[in-house]
Amino acid sequence: MEQALKEYLHYLVVEKGLSQNTLEAYRRDISNYLHYLKHVEQLDNVEKVHRTNIVSFLFHLKEKGKASTTVSRQLSSLRSFHQFMIREGLATHDPSTLIDMPKAEKRLPKVLNMEEVEALLEAPDGSSPLGLRNKAMLEMLYATGLRVTELCSMNLSDLHLQMGFVRCIGKGNKERIIPLGRTASDVLKAYLQSSRPVLVKKQRHDVLFVNHHGRQMSRQGFWKVLKSLASEAKIEKELTPHTLRHSFATHLLENGADLRAVQEMLGHADISTTQIYTHVTKTRLKDVYADFHPRA
Repeated sequence: MEQALKEYLHYLVVEKGLSQNTLEAYRRDISNYLHYLKHVEQLDNVEKVHRTNIVSFLFHLKEKGKASTTVSRQLSSLRSFHQFMIREGLATHDPSTLIDMPKAEKRLPKVLNMEEVEALLEAPDGSSPLGLRNKAMLEMLYATGLRVTELCSMNLSDLHLQMGFVRCIGKGNKERIIPLGRTASDVLKAYLQSSRPVLVKKQRHDVLFVNHHGRQMSRQGFWKVLKSLASEAKIEKELTPHTLRHSFATHLLENGADLRAVQEMLGHADISTTQIYTHVTKTRLKDVYADFHPRA
């Protein structure tokens, strides 16, 4: 089964051209699945896998407290794996075909209100090179709704400050153009003029946001920065880089932005993914009504 996994991952790289992050997610999902089959179900060959083994694996995930979305993703991954095995002649049947996807739990994304956003954006000390970099990254994240991977992989050539937009290569290598507000543009100009040269020193590369060594900022590195700044801003909500993406979309819709435009800026393939933010705005309206209507 280890050889089957190697061949499947090779297929994902060569035939599908998946990103490193997506590839790692598939590797982790299938490795967990095969480990369960081998050590719990006592199976040493994919050909021996039955529908009941997969159902047991999914129940095992639920017993470990995994969310329905995680179980659904695992099932989707192992279905893709079994279909690959059939195409390559490594198996004669697909035991996953008659298994229904678990119903996804509808959870509204967590967002910051405007006061919390302002407090977070004001938290970095813009007088130091690292502080100005942090401020530029936060302003850009909130101004564009980028994913953290997209933010960290941004190059100088993707930034068009005079024209007021950034170019982003997102999931599936799809390109999108996102407007950049004046405030974010001004902070980015300051970062490029007085902070980035100090951090990069004599190194020559096109990476936009760099760490204290002058190399590309990592997702994990930015996560640590964000947690520290959230603490300084006294934000008690659980905060991740994606929270700013959620806040970007929600605040646009609250102020009358077109849903299709928000979908385009976020890079969602399906508008139903974007529509979750309309539920957030409706929930916020109910809260406002409950707080201020005399007969609420």
